[in-house]
Amino acid sequence: MKKFIEILFVIFLILILTVPIIALYTVIFITTKGSPIFWSDRIGMNNKTFKMPKFRTLDIDTPLVATHLIDEKNLKFSPCGSFLRRYSLDELPQLFSIIKGDLALVGPRPALFNQYDLINLRTKFNVHKIKPGITGWAQVNGRDNLSIKEKVEYDVEYLQKRSIKFDLYILFLTFFKIIKNSDIRH
Repeated sequence: MKKFIEILFVIFLILILTVPIIALYTVIFITTKGSPIFWSDRIGMNNKTFKMPKFRTLDIDTPLVATHLIDEKNLKFSPCGSFLRRYSLDELPQLFSIIKGDLALVGPRPALFNQYDLINLRTKFNVHKIKPGITGWAQVNGRDNLSIKEKVEYDVEYLQKRSIKFDLYILFLTFFKIIKNSDIRH
C-alpha cells in the first residue's frame, strides 16, 4: 500500500513540476557542457548498483567522488549549479527513479559506487536491506555536516523506526530544510 501511495504522490508531483523541470533542463542545456542530466552510479537496496539521475551541477571534468572529498578550490560549478544544489533542485530527476523502483521518497541516501566506508558500514548494520531515498533521516539531521559514522547511526535509527508517519515527518522536515537552505556545504 505504501508503494502505491508513494507512486501516486510522485506522479502528482511530476505533473505539477513538469514546467519547472523542463525549464531547468533547458537552462542547463544552454549554459553547461555535457548532458543536462548526470547519471551517477549509486548503491541501492541489497548493494546493487543503479544509475541515479541528477541535474548537472558541476563541470564535466569533475572527479566522480563525493563533493565533500573535493578540495573547495577544485570544485567547479556549472553556471546555475550552485543555485540548483542550494535548493536541492538537482534532485528533481530522481522522482522518475521512484517510479522505476530504484528509489523511495524516504530512505537512506544512496551511496556513490566508490564510498566503500559508507557501503561497508551500512552493510554491517543491515541498512543495505532497505530502499534508498531522495531524502532521509540523516538528510534532515545534518546532511553534508555529518560524518559517515553519524550518517549510518541515523540510517540505523530510520531502519528501526520506519513507518508512514515517520516518513511523513521526514518529508515535512525536508521541505523546511530546503526552504531554509540548511546543512548544504556546496
